[in-house]
Amino acid sequence: MFDKKTVSLEWGGKTLTLETGQIARQADGAVLATYGETVVLCAVTAAKSVREGQDFFPLTVHYQEKFSAAGRIPGGFFKREGRATEKETLTSRLIDRPCRPLFPEGFYNEINVICQVLSYDGETEPDIVAMVAASAALTISGLPFMGPIGAARVGYNNEGEYVLNPTVTDALGEDGNLDLVVAATQDAVMMVESEAKELSEEIMLGAVMFAHEESRKVIGAIIDLAEQAAKDPWDLPAADDNTEMKDKLRGLVGDDIAAAYKLTDKSQRSDALNVARAKAKEAYAEEDGQTQMTAGKVVKKLESEIVRGAILKDGQRIDGRKTDEVRPIEAMVGLLPRTHGSALFTRGETQAICTTTLGTKDAEQMIDGLEGLSYSNFMLHYNFPPYSVGEVGRFGFTSRRETGHGKLAFRALRPVLPTVEDFPYTIRMLSDITESNGSSSMATVCGGSLSMMDAGVPLKRPVSGIAMGLILEGKDFTVLSDILGDEDHLGDMDFKVAGSEDGITSLQMDIKVAGITQEIMTQALEQAKAGRAHILGKMTEALGASRGEVSKHAPRIETMQIDKSKIRDIIGTGGKVIREIVAETGAKVDIDDEGTIKISSSNADEIAAAKKWIEGIVEEAEVGKIYEGKVVNIVDFGAFVNFMGGKDGLVHVSEMKNERVEKVTDVVSEGQEVKVKVLEIDQRGKVRLSMRVVDQETGEELEDTRPPRENKLRGDRGPRGGGDRRPRGGGGGRGPRGGGDKGGDKGNDGPAGLPDFLKD
Repeated sequence: MFDKKTVSLEWGGKTLTLETGQIARQADGAVLATYGETVVLCAVTAAKSVREGQDFFPLTVHYQEKFSAAGRIPGGFFKREGRATEKETLTSRLIDRPCRPLFPEGFYNEINVICQVLSYDGETEPDIVAMVAASAALTISGLPFMGPIGAARVGYNNEGEYVLNPTVTDALGEDGNLDLVVAATQDAVMMVESEAKELSEEIMLGAVMFAHEESRKVIGAIIDLAEQAAKDPWDLPAADDNTEMKDKLRGLVGDDIAAAYKLTDKSQRSDALNVARAKAKEAYAEEDGQTQMTAGKVVKKLESEIVRGAILKDGQRIDGRKTDEVRPIEAMVGLLPRTHGSALFTRGETQAICTTTLGTKDAEQMIDGLEGLSYSNFMLHYNFPPYSVGEVGRFGFTSRRETGHGKLAFRALRPVLPTVEDFPYTIRMLSDITESNGSSSMATVCGGSLSMMDAGVPLKRPVSGIAMGLILEGKDFTVLSDILGDEDHLGDMDFKVAGSEDGITSLQMDIKVAGITQEIMTQALEQAKAGRAHILGKMTEALGASRGEVSKHAPRIETMQIDKSKIRDIIGTGGKVIREIVAETGAKVDIDDEGTIKISSSNADEIAAAKKWIEGIVEEAEVGKIYEGKVVNIVDFGAFVNFMGGKDGLVHVSEMKNERVEKVTDVVSEGQEVKVKVLEIDQRGKVRLSMRVVDQETGEELEDTRPPRENKLRGDRGPRGGGDRRPRGGGGGRGPRGGGDKGGDKGNDGPAGLPDFLKD
């Protein structure tokens, strides 16, 4: 019934299997990819016709993680998968970015690429499996896809070895220094995404080349599958170079476009280009819609040729800079008075307001994914409002682009953050782009680094970032530092590098051509290193290192460690004790399963009070030591005093004063602050206290003037069965309950209800 085709490959210590012909047979291409016990299904469908007037390529990639893949039920009210998570959005972009450039120019049929994680083994990362499945499905679909591509994840351990396809946890764990994902064709690298612990350019380039070599093995397996199962290729109309139209438009608006691109101000340049475009459109106003659309595309090609030609031949950039020159930079901190940390970073016509907010542990982000619930104490949110490019547009919705740019800045800054043990705060970094003309994500890295240092976050080192561009014609190429928006749009590469003076923390690359060589990447990395150093120097002029303490508006957090056996004492039955600490002191108290306690408040006195209370609970009382306490309960025979936050002891009526006390309430009242000395702690932990030997004003110990016999709580009792023992019912002995033969009071046994440990 099924015409199933299968290929397998031993790759990175596991078997990678690609299957087609059994599942989703009505799709144009469908592949089930299995690696380890992680399984991803990718189905590709394409529209058979193009919508009238459409002049763009509508490729849409959806990556979805099924909770059932990990044997979990989704949280929330509806208990089903909902809108895409951040990870799903980022993985969709990982698949889209290397595939999109491999479709021919002029192909405008709508394509859906849907990848679903059906099984997850907890070890094999599904994003790489999804990229491979998507490449295979596109390759066998018959669509004009100039692939296939392969993909690989690379780590770099402490022994200086590259590791193929580590888990994300291992990649950046104690023995890991790199999490790098590469997509590549047989001949060239198409995409790079990474986070690194300040690694050198040489190590990063070596990792990219290692990933490319491993990707070739996957490409071979996809080709083997395509030889068995590929569908007939689509018929495509012959491309029309529109030579006659291009010559006409070059003569009509070519000089206008060249003059416009010599204007260094973005707004003026944009206005001049719009005039030229309108002039071209008017020349074809009487033609049909298809011709008008073609004319618009030809004008864009003219713009590209003029800009690219000027850069390659004369080294002349749009704004007059040299190819390795960075735009003017202005950086300042402390921009906003009430935020915990803030910075304004401006590079040319790109600007970001970055703010840092510090919070307590309960402000951590909860993430619900295939791996289960996890928590993150660092968040970075990037916003790109339409006014930043002088446009009218939708506001308030987080786009895929914003999610991706924010994650890039997140990866660049996370490696230099302090550990939770050294800085027990939750950190939220917010970047609002107020102007944009190239590389707002790198402005976020620079401004974010400054704002966190302004907030007092003890970064290991400040981080800067730069975006590199490429103009490639045949074997001739020029690498551009700190690209403008137009250079990004009209160029062939967007290559972003972020890092500290000690090394690279993040590297991202996207290209629009069929791949770039190792030579180009080497030059781009070297040029980027010089640019990063220049930007770091400008940042240092604003703020060279983290402030010595956090903002006065931020909560203070103090950490203390207790024995795990004491955790239940601090929490109390049903959380009674910890709630009381919070209510009485005003400080917030968090405790984890390892006995780490974080006490937070904007008031130092509240933190001190909570800490003292907790220390009282975990500290063991010492016989002979004097403590301050509070009367919490009064009984006939004395008063119970709380003297160490969580400990109570009894001050017997005989230990309140040296003279006889007739009534306990004549000496103390509930809530009264008293000073007490520990006289005795019995085997059951019951504590006997004394007030009479402590000066209640100064807290100094007083000389005990009571004769030794009077220090007894009651007279000595003769030996059991001995001659001095008083018979029951006799003078001072126990009388009968309710009278009769047992008569008498309790004599020297003391007041009714005396605790056992105060009886001999």
